[in-house]
Amino acid sequence: ELELEWKVTPGANSGIIYHASEEFDHSWKTGTEYQVLDDAKHPDGRDPKRSAGSLYALIAPKNKKLNAVGEWNKSRIVFHKNHVEHYLNGKKVVEYHWGSDELKNMIAASKFSEMPKFATLSTGHICLQHHGGDVSFRNIRVRKLD
Repeated sequence: ELELEWKVTPGANSGIIYHASEEFDHSWKTGTEYQVLDDAKHPDGRDPKRSAGSLYALIAPKNKKLNAVGEWNKSRIVFHKNHVEHYLNGKKVVEYHWGSDELKNMIAASKFSEMPKFATLSTGHICLQHHGGDVSFRNIRVRKLD
């Protein structure tokens, strides 16, 4: 379980990549991403599957409440026994099963289809991505679940 707070400046794009390997030149070639974004001013915000809280480019968040740019948002990622949940400001916004046929089909139809190790690792690194604009993180906590 990963919990943290983040805020962005206008137009900023960032992310939290998890289960990433150092095997390739970029963490996103293996790890999936919880999108951190200014939905209003960054072009990715127009696509729900690339908006804040999403499983980047794969699953759009539902019922999200995103705080205004410059205000802190609280995110939580729970990965337990291949069940994954994304939370944004206390609400579950994404849910999926790691390794499921449904996830594999989404990946096969996405830009990640050419990355053979994408979303295949059962463990890995957590990466705080910076991809334009300023982003701040605080109160980062990781807890191992039984």
